Amino acid sequence: MNHDDLTLDDFLSRFQLLRPQVSPTTLNSRQAAVLIPVVRREQPGLLLTQRSARLRKHAGQVAFPGGAVDATDASLIAAALREAEEEVAIPPEKVEVIGVLPPVDSVTGFQVTPVVGIIPPDLPYHASEDEVAAVFEMPLAEALRLGRYHPLDIHRRGNDHRVWLSWYQHYFVWGMTAGIIRELALQIGFKP
Repeated sequence: MNHDDLTLDDFLSRFQLLRPQVSPTTLNSRQAAVLIPVVRREQPGLLLTQRSARLRKHAGQVAFPGGAVDATDASLIAAALREAEEEVAIPPEKVEVIGVLPPVDSVTGFQVTPVVGIIPPDLPYHASEDEVAAVFEMPLAEALRLGRYHPLDIHRRGNDHRVWLSWYQHYFVWGMTAGIIRELALQIGFKP
């Protein structure tokens, strides 16, 4: 399949057919969740945020809406939806959750579960000034193009770790966010 021809129907059928095998191989115990918001269009988009430069952790980084699970969250999915509403005003009832990807460990000690959801194309985003500097949309076909991600192998705390790097317009997409996007691309059957 040509990446440029990726329609929402193609994405949905590939995602549903190639359901991820969620078997946690993470080391971290604190739970967090992020929403991977896919914008419902014929040529779908991927909604991303740039975190505020004032934040203590991951300041200025491109990210998915998300954060730590708190005591009021009924599930990991509920946590991802709550955080997306707090950060960019996506109403939970407007998200059609289609599944989750295997959890990944963050460098800050969380086991992060990516929740994939479809959102309407006409939502008015309102970035939380405390947390989000910008909200932008990247064409999903472009985001899932594996060739755009470049590996960087680093040695941290006695462990070798691969980090993925990419640019989109003036946004630097790297780390866990780039890794999750790559995992989604691999999940739906795109070849490296």
